[in-house]
Amino acid sequence: MAGALPVSPLAPKGGFPDLPVIDGVRFATIAAGIKYRGRADVMLAELASGTTIAGTFTRSRTRAAPVLDCQAKLGEASDGPAAILVNSGNANAFTGIKGVEAVQAVTAAVASETGVPQERVFTASTGVIGEPLPHERITTVISKLGSSLSPDGIADAAKAIMTTDTFPKGATRSVEIDGKTVSVAGIAKGSGMIAPDMATMLVYIFTDAKISFDLLQRYTADMCDATFNKITVDSDTSTSDTLLVAATGASGADIDQATVKGKAAFVRALHEVMLDLAHQVVRDGEGATKFVTIDVRSAKTKDDAQLVAFSIANSPLVKTAVAGEDPNWGRVVMAVGKSGAEADRDRLSIWFGDVEVARNGQVSPDYVEANAAAHMKGDEITIRVDLGLGDMGATVWTCDLTTQYIAINADYRS
Repeated sequence: MAGALPVSPLAPKGGFPDLPVIDGVRFATIAAGIKYRGRADVMLAELASGTTIAGTFTRSRTRAAPVLDCQAKLGEASDGPAAILVNSGNANAFTGIKGVEAVQAVTAAVASETGVPQERVFTASTGVIGEPLPHERITTVISKLGSSLSPDGIADAAKAIMTTDTFPKGATRSVEIDGKTVSVAGIAKGSGMIAPDMATMLVYIFTDAKISFDLLQRYTADMCDATFNKITVDSDTSTSDTLLVAATGASGADIDQATVKGKAAFVRALHEVMLDLAHQVVRDGEGATKFVTIDVRSAKTKDDAQLVAFSIANSPLVKTAVAGEDPNWGRVVMAVGKSGAEADRDRLSIWFGDVEVARNGQVSPDYVEANAAAHMKGDEITIRVDLGLGDMGATVWTCDLTTQYIAINADYRS
């Protein structure tokens, strides 16, 4: 895609956060020229011996070769070191046997350079689908990456994995667990082709906690469902979505042996980092000018609440109305009705922000359109729906749909 995009107006005001050094992790980046010129497009993370790695991945039936390779390796018992290598500019997806061969070549090169067993080298690729990955551009720079590894390179790593992102994404939390300080730091990329099913999106989270694979995998999957699987930019699920959590154990805080309070503190920190990153992905939605919270209440079942929330969040008519700052609640009614969830027109109520626009199946007697329009002019929009049928709810985060989204994606391969 020609030219750098302007930074999203929804980008965090403070810029990239100051992420802590996670003992047991070193990073390096380099410009390999895979697609982009003059910018780093490959990231390598080296992980100390004993690191536990858990993950979740896209459920797409056309998963990319790196995703399939990572899934096969996850849970491999090993006390040895590990590594993660990511390239941007090419997704190595829908590339047949060439894609598999590219993964094998890259993982073998990393293993040779770092001494990490090949079965513990995890890769990911993001970018254009259907074009063979020029993996030799990566393998020829592996030695330079290996010689430049540094514990404080995470910010550069966040930039190297970007594609149509307009800003690098990072988040961190620290907690006290049974007298020891545990740090959690994560980076992510994602801007378009973002929809639930493991929310093109890549997420890498690092912690110095000590934790078994089974427990870390359970926490990772649960927190992913509560965060990344609750966002949508354009309803399209990527072939390449990958989330990995790496726990080095360097802090000495053993989560398996921790108290109930200690376990809860770790889960809370992991959830907060994931939610922060998930919201940043939405805020960087291609062409986005509004961050939108869809809050559905009083559904008969949890599944119904989620069906309604995503039906609203993914509706092009709702999203374009938000972009135009139009409080068109009729489009919300439409999205509820088409969702497939149980709904009763005469029990349905809708709010834009704090403004009740519809009550029990018709326009609210207190509705003043100017008040709803005023809410729509902000860059943080809330649409709340009460189905009046039960006590289950769901919250989903999305963004508006603007002409800039069309411009970015019409021009993506040029």
